[in-house]
Amino acid sequence: MEPAATAPSAPARRLDRESLEARKRRLAVARRRATAFLGAATALFIGVTAAGAHGRLLGFVQAGAEAAMVGGVADWFAVTALFRRPLGLPIPHTAVIVERKDQFAATLGQFVQENFLNGDVLAERLRAAGIANRLAAWLSAPDNATRAAGHASSLVVTLAEALRDEDAQRVISTELTRVVDSVDVSPLAGRVVRVVIAGGHHSELFNSILSSADTYLAEHHEELKLRFESEAPRWVPGLVYGRVFDRMYAHLRNRLEAMGADPDDETRKQFEEWIDSLPDRLENSPELRERGEHLKREVLGSALLRDWSSMLWGRAKDGLRAQAADPNSELHHRMTDAIEAIGHRLKSDSRLQDRIERMVESAARGLADQFHDELAGLVTGTIQRWNGEETSTQLELLLGRDLQYIRINGTVVGAAVGLALHAIAMALA
Repeated sequence: MEPAATAPSAPARRLDRESLEARKRRLAVARRRATAFLGAATALFIGVTAAGAHGRLLGFVQAGAEAAMVGGVADWFAVTALFRRPLGLPIPHTAVIVERKDQFAATLGQFVQENFLNGDVLAERLRAAGIANRLAAWLSAPDNATRAAGHASSLVVTLAEALRDEDAQRVISTELTRVVDSVDVSPLAGRVVRVVIAGGHHSELFNSILSSADTYLAEHHEELKLRFESEAPRWVPGLVYGRVFDRMYAHLRNRLEAMGADPDDETRKQFEEWIDSLPDRLENSPELRERGEHLKREVLGSALLRDWSSMLWGRAKDGLRAQAADPNSELHHRMTDAIEAIGHRLKSDSRLQDRIERMVESAARGLADQFHDELAGLVTGTIQRWNGEETSTQLELLLGRDLQYIRINGTVVGAAVGLALHAIAMALA
């Protein structure tokens, strides 16, 4: 009988076909051996009885053979009644496994619940297992740490993929808004400018401004000239106005070059004085502070922040995918080192081991208390779904060979008891 597609009809079989056939053969041999003992006792009884049990010795033989028959038949009936109805007769309390499978399932479920899914039992087994030490040894091994890092990296990517982009972007935007909103922009800008000044970067800033201005002039010469000439009065000849622009243009670029080359240039000094006073004004000026807060509110309320948070999340996911896919990535190396460090720390820190074991025990107790009924129901329900006859057959193949020795023992013990009783009867006669 094949098991059903959706639920097992019999206990899961771990044996392949050859070993199952071999078990069937061993069971058949054991049955024949037990039956042979019963047959020998029966033949001996019939022979002695037919010949007439005359004499003390034959009386003992007849009594022993008779009792051996009774014991053998009784044990044959008992063993057979476990799995099927003897001789197919509808005798009460036979085919016990088939008839009482559901009751057996309920009893086994209750037994598992009381003796295996008990919080105290689980805690004791967990303490004896030394989980913290085992975990420390496993994590501190480089190969294990590398494998764990690979699984952890994949888990991080899976969790990131499971999040909706809209939710992640909303969280990032909310957190950025909270952080930025708690910062005073103007004093922060003042401190940044102080750092720039302390590092001597304000001179570079001035040179960069001059260079950018000169570059702009060089790249937009014709555009600026056309605009200048378009503003000329009608009575001024265009040639004259063009020459005026060229002279102004050349003078302006020369002036920019001179300011960049002369460290003592007056304009440079004015810029340095202005920027030296800027930190104090940024930190103390109510007007600049209000301007900074207004600018901050505009930035936080604009679509720029949402676009930026979306870009950050997208890049973060892309980076995680790439790092997780590369076993030589920085993410893998850092996670491997972190896992190894955790293993070494756990191995050397007895208090940490104790805390972890208490946590595991507490979790096991909680799971046992919360789900012991469901787990016991799983055992009961699984057995109840098994096909009764198939279950009986599988159990007989598993236990039947040993049970046949019960038949043999019954035959031998019956003979011994029969001899003893006959001896007692003879002594009392």
